[in-house]
Amino acid sequence: MKYHTERFKETLVMDFLVEHRYRFWRHFTFLVFFFFLLYSAKFWQWYSGMYQYYVLFLVYTVLIAMVYINIYILVPKFFFRTKYITYLLLLVLMGVVGLNMIGYGFRAFFQDFRVENIRKDNEKGSMYEGIIMCIPIILTTTTVKLLQKWITDTKRITELSNLTLQMELNELRNQINPHFLFNMLNNVKALTRTDPEKASAVIVKLSEFLRYQLYENGEEKTLLVSEIDFLSNFLNLEKIRRENFTFDIDVAAEHAIVRSTFIPPNLFTTFVENAVKHSVDITSAESYVKIRIEVESKILHFCCANSMNPDMNITNTSSGGLGLANIKRRLELLYGETFELDIMSTEKEYTVNLKIPV
Repeated sequence: MKYHTERFKETLVMDFLVEHRYRFWRHFTFLVFFFFLLYSAKFWQWYSGMYQYYVLFLVYTVLIAMVYINIYILVPKFFFRTKYITYLLLLVLMGVVGLNMIGYGFRAFFQDFRVENIRKDNEKGSMYEGIIMCIPIILTTTTVKLLQKWITDTKRITELSNLTLQMELNELRNQINPHFLFNMLNNVKALTRTDPEKASAVIVKLSEFLRYQLYENGEEKTLLVSEIDFLSNFLNLEKIRRENFTFDIDVAAEHAIVRSTFIPPNLFTTFVENAVKHSVDITSAESYVKIRIEVESKILHFCCANSMNPDMNITNTSSGGLGLANIKRRLELLYGETFELDIMSTEKEYTVNLKIPV
């Protein structure tokens, strides 16, 4: 029972530091704590009457501004991007500017309201006391931001692992579809009588398709050229099943780049499966899937377009609904805010545009 209580407290502390719903209380707690910390110092007692509180408010405002500049500008833009020297220099510069603003405020606005019996050495001692007290506070906020980032990244990694595992289980359940194999084997059987060479080519493509599904997509990263070959085999097999189906894969990148670029496995599979399904035309009219892949300036642009029958009502099944939602979440966990996904649907065409860093 003791273990569960400690675990609950630990989780509550982490949630309080990270969760958005506690954001107001995080800031409120810090602001109150910081105020009472300054209130316990002596510098504001150098002045008489209400001007004590004006001095306290001035120092409190400047130091809070410094703290929040550190939290929301210096730490994210410099410290988290490993620009440590720049961060330290800007932190020192901000401290010098902030303390000079406080000193100027003392001299310009509150000099006439000083208590006469305050000695200069006491004033300097109290100022040094304030500086020494504020430096750990600012550095503590940096530590808290680091802790928040660590907790958030840990949660993202855990969620990504769980989602990937779930997708792998779904893929294992669906990757060798008996109906798909039944149709392919029947096609091969028919081709062995009419076109043995084509039947042999189908067997090769089917074996490559199954080999990739069973072995290569278990890795954390796969070569872009392997993913393109897999999509080509998949679409070729689909073409055998549907006589009115055509596809095109256009790779606008140098061969060396395609063979040296790594991406997460099955990153495009859901989009292509969705395109194949949406391209089905119950009137047996011509249907197509067009794929274009570009790699430029370390950005991979994947575009998949397919024909659509405006009279056909396609429901949100696992490939179009849950599968698409899963791949969107997977992209968020893998790339954060560095990817772009744009999906457009018209009466005649469905298009997916995806940009990811590589």
